[in-house]
This record gives sequence, C-alpha cells and structure tokens, in this order.
Amino acid sequence: MKYEPHNYQTYAIDYIETHPVSAVLLDMGLGKTSITLTALNDLLFDSFEAHRVLVIAPLRVARDTWPAELQKWDHLSLLTYAVAVGTETERKAALLQQTDICIINRENVQWLIEGSGVPFDFDTVVVDELSSFKSYQAKRFRALMKVRPKVKRIVGLTGTPSANGLMDLWAEYRLLDMGQRLGRFIGQYRTKYFMPDKRNGQIIYSYKPLPGAEKAIYSKIADITISMKSTDHLQMPELISSEYEVQLSEEEQEHYDDLKDDLVLQLPDGDITVANAAALSNKLSQMANGAVYDDGGGIVHIHDRKLDALEDLIEAANGKPVLVAYWFKHDLARISERLHKLHIPFSQLDTPESIRRWNAGELPVALVHPASAGHGLNLQSGGSTIIWFGLTWSLELYQQTNARLWRQGQTADTVVVQHIITKGTIDSRMLKALSAKDRTQSALIAAVKADLKI
Repeated sequence: MKYEPHNYQTYAIDYIETHPVSAVLLDMGLGKTSITLTALNDLLFDSFEAHRVLVIAPLRVARDTWPAELQKWDHLSLLTYAVAVGTETERKAALLQQTDICIINRENVQWLIEGSGVPFDFDTVVVDELSSFKSYQAKRFRALMKVRPKVKRIVGLTGTPSANGLMDLWAEYRLLDMGQRLGRFIGQYRTKYFMPDKRNGQIIYSYKPLPGAEKAIYSKIADITISMKSTDHLQMPELISSEYEVQLSEEEQEHYDDLKDDLVLQLPDGDITVANAAALSNKLSQMANGAVYDDGGGIVHIHDRKLDALEDLIEAANGKPVLVAYWFKHDLARISERLHKLHIPFSQLDTPESIRRWNAGELPVALVHPASAGHGLNLQSGGSTIIWFGLTWSLELYQQTNARLWRQGQTADTVVVQHIITKGTIDSRMLKALSAKDRTQSALIAAVKADLKI
C-alpha cells in the first residue's frame, strides 16, 4: 500500500529524523508506528545515521502490530526485521539474524542485555509505550540504562506520558536524555519540583508538585518533545461518556460499609480480611462489581446489580455490538454465565480468531480485559459502544481501551463509553480519579503541543 502521510505525520517524521533524542507523544489513532518506521527507513537508507535498530514494545504490539505495519507499506519493503519473542531459542535466533530492525517485548529487555549472551550492537532504540519505563526501580529500566551510553539515537513513543502524575516523567526522560533535563537522580527531581503530600510521621507516601513546578518541568523537556492529540488532526467521531447508576439494597450496602469501615467483613460464605489500603480498594472494587474473593480464594456473591444493568444495556443496544470491559476474573465468569442464560452469542477477545470475528460483525457482545486490549488492537470495525462493567485505576489502560473504538477508521458518527457505577461505592471515586489524572496529563500534552504550521 502506498503511504501518503498527513501533514502532522510528515512533521513527526521530520522531528524524529532531526532529533537524536525525541519524545513523541502521539494520541491514539495517529499512526505512531508508521511514522516511526518511515523515519527509521530514512535514517537507515538515506542519511545513514542509523545502522541497527531495537524496537521495545508490549508483547502483542511487538509480535503483531510492528510486523503488520512493516508488511503493509510499500516504501518500507527494503527494511529487514526480526521479532525476538517466544522461547529463548527463538529469541536468540531472531537476534542473530542481524536485521535492520529487531523487535522485542519489554519483558525481555533485561534478558537481552544481561542474559542472552548476544552483544548489544544497536545504535538506535525505539521505546514504544515509553510509560512502560516510568519506574526507575524496575529491572527493565535498570538494564536499559546500562547500555544507554551505547545508543546514539532514541525515540520514546506514548500517548500517556504522565498517567499517574508528573513524578512518572523523571524515569522516562532519564532514559531518553540520561538526566540532562530533569536531573540524574530521582532525589534531586523530588526536591526541586515536589513537596511531601500524604505521610505518616517520617514515612512519606506521596508527593505533590510545588507551585509552578508543572510549567517548569514542561519547559525543561520541551526541546525534545512534541505532542499531538487526535482531535486536533483527525475527523474523529463524537465521543459520548455516560454513567449508568445502580443501587444496592440496604443489606448489600451494609456489607459494603462494614468492610470499608472495619476492614473485616464476616460473611456466612467466608471471611474477608484486608491488610492495607491498597488491598481494601481492590476488595471494595470487587464488591461494587458484585462478588469478592475470600481469604481462601473462593468467590463470595454480593449482588447482581451490575449484571442486571449490563443486561438492560445490551437489550437497549437492540442488536448493535457492544464491547464489555471487565477487570476481575470473577467478573468474566459471572458475565459469561449471564450471557449464556440469555442465549446471547459472545466471545472473550483473547485470540486472533476472536478479534477477527468481532471486527467482522459476527459477535453481538465481546468481553475484553484492559490489560490485554490496552495497546495495539484495532477493534473499531466491530462496533462503537464500550461498557465498563468494572473500572481500573490506570488512566493509561482506561484511555487505551476506549481508543480501540474511538480512533481513526471508526465509521460510526458517535462512540459511546458507558460506565456502570454502583452508587455509594468506590466506583464514583475511581471515575473521579481517572478524570483528575487526565487533567494533569492534558496539561503536559498542551504544554508541549507541536505548532504545526506546515
């Protein structure tokens, strides 16, 4: 297929080619893979500024999306590539092919550098989903930092650079510029731009930005960062977000409140104890969805309010396909059981065949977990409605899952994102938290938005 880039794509291609270090914050659906491959093609064969490229990506994206894009476009036909996923033998064989581009999943970065025995001879690195390297304590981050001085060009790609706040940016930019802009040490970064927020005596649990910190941070990274939102450059369908609220009975609400207040809930079917606040929020989220795991791993039924709401929403769709996002395994089990009883054809989107069936319009209902659908899946051909049965705290997974439908190529005029919210539970707080995080991220994106005057 002939590649005819939009103006914003031409701009991004040129930016990557002219910046040895670049953070390219491209919103979902803007074609970041084809943009990057076009720039790499030019760097390899026109300017000869790159010689061997390593692409690091989420597993699905490494295995499926990058190879598919390489095969799709005519102008990339000269590029040779190998995909280093699978068994250790398969990964080693791919590395030893000495292709122009080697694609590896992020989970195997440490193995590549420290355990493969294959010399690290890549002079150019592309990190697809830069936010995967937001933790400076992670093994993949530390391993990649060991070889970072050998890398002459590096590209960081993401649509969600600071999904959980500005603190995430330090590790991402430390990897890109080796500490030139935000400092070489996380302590320096914290001291300069943040103050303690939540604490217990000497133990600090979280930090908040100092006055003016956001603007100062954005200014520091602006010279190597461009940002583009899909709504600025594409004719996107209208996005409609709504809430479908369900109400617990007095007894169900009492169970929920007991757990929240006392951290221990005595139920006839099993005891549930919560050791800390993180586990508590997890338990409360389960209960809001209708079931909860007890201490023995068994499932304790709480209510069917969300299942009833889901049934109503599917019926209201009147045959129009719906994508249902779930979070817990017992969500999947209970939703599947209800759909079986209703004789509604459905499938979990976890195989190439199930994805094909959804995009072909063969499935009235498809079930998807945000962690597996967050990156790289094109699902817009199958429908334009997504129902969140259970929410996630991760803004990145939330946005990326919605972007499977709300993206370029969606033929519907509107995309509907429906949230089933259990009143009086943690659901409302989770939705509010996602919104609050989005404001922080939107500020970053606006601050470094590319001025496209082409």
